[in-house]
Amino acid sequence: MKSTATQIVATLQKAGFKAYFAGGCVRDKLMGREPKDIDIATSALPDQIEKLFVDTYPVGKAFGVIHVNENGHTFEIATFRSDSGTSDGRRPDAVLFSHAEDDAQRRDFTINALFYDPIKDEMHDFIGGQDDIGNKLIRFIGDPHQRILEDHLRILRAIRFKNTLGFNYHPDTYAALKKHAPLADKVSWERVRDELNKIIMARSAPVAFEDMQDTGVLPYVLPELEACKGMAQPAEFHHEGDVWTHLMQALNSLPEEATLLDHWAVILHDIGKPETFKIEERIRFDGHSEVSAEIAERIMRRLKFSRRDIEHVTWVIRHHFMMHQLLDMEIGKQRQWFLDERFPSLMLLFYADAMGTTPASLHLYNQVKAAREDCLQRFPALPEPFITGADVMQVLSIKGGPRVGEILTEAMVKQLGHDLQNREEALEWLKQLN
Repeated sequence: MKSTATQIVATLQKAGFKAYFAGGCVRDKLMGREPKDIDIATSALPDQIEKLFVDTYPVGKAFGVIHVNENGHTFEIATFRSDSGTSDGRRPDAVLFSHAEDDAQRRDFTINALFYDPIKDEMHDFIGGQDDIGNKLIRFIGDPHQRILEDHLRILRAIRFKNTLGFNYHPDTYAALKKHAPLADKVSWERVRDELNKIIMARSAPVAFEDMQDTGVLPYVLPELEACKGMAQPAEFHHEGDVWTHLMQALNSLPEEATLLDHWAVILHDIGKPETFKIEERIRFDGHSEVSAEIAERIMRRLKFSRRDIEHVTWVIRHHFMMHQLLDMEIGKQRQWFLDERFPSLMLLFYADAMGTTPASLHLYNQVKAAREDCLQRFPALPEPFITGADVMQVLSIKGGPRVGEILTEAMVKQLGHDLQNREEALEWLKQLN
């Protein structure tokens, strides 16, 4: 990727334009980190960029941004520009193509406003970004209040960079975040989701959520999570403290291979405890799994997750309190659970839930794990079903709908448990449901 990006810069420079690596990739280079992508800034105008490269896409041509595809990689090439203010807290009212110095001044944080010439091996730092990297500071460029008013998402970006990089806030940055925290409510939910996804996948996620709570941003982004702060749990089972602490410990316990949806399932798995809190002999949260799943669905819908992602996460949350039931199930039903494609996520939640509790005990988790491993060794995949949805609708004279799915599920449980040995027996059983 780097060699191809260098070739693009060379092409631009040979054509008489200034061109540099820009932004986060330069910051990562200075920090000894491998950049995920390389952005390029240039004095070439969008039309000129399109003429120099064969495979281009005008993703944001009006704002001076062209995507160039080279050697299987996509690079964002942006013309140096300055913005003339914003009216909607996101997009500039007008874009003026300009110089590298002006381009640096319009960016959000000093550490993201660096340019590097890979041909001459020269760094261009117009605003002290290298010093802030050395001091591990997140600092807005210029007036921090103005930077936030230009794009309200910068509130969440500041929190993400501070925690993913292991930096601290410049005092002026911190003051601006606290003052303008309510503006996080003005950001589109899609943009909030994308930023939260980056935050939640980082090892620093628990500290980032603490930052959101401390700066006052959390009530405008995830008020349901804010409600878990200070929510008492039964002390005899949860020495770690309140629901918030449990969720953060659980999130911190997830292994590297955990997916984005696994992280969301863990952070939201007890989100229903504040609504189900009651005291009967001791603190109880009866039905909190189901309530947590319902609240998680509302949150994920608000954040514009796909229907498939929502169904995955809510299924995992709804069943996170059933390890005992799994061990007591008949073999056919147990096999169906263990072979469900969502079950690995449920296992991770079982693990994180246990590890997020003090004292932690993996005894029950290990029993379920052993039972599942034994099942998968003997029955690595679901067999072909004896009957289909078409069979159900024809035999019972019903239309497609949830009832058909329920019958097919019941039939598969009986098939896995060997209560039904072949298609003929399955059809006979189906007829008896009339």
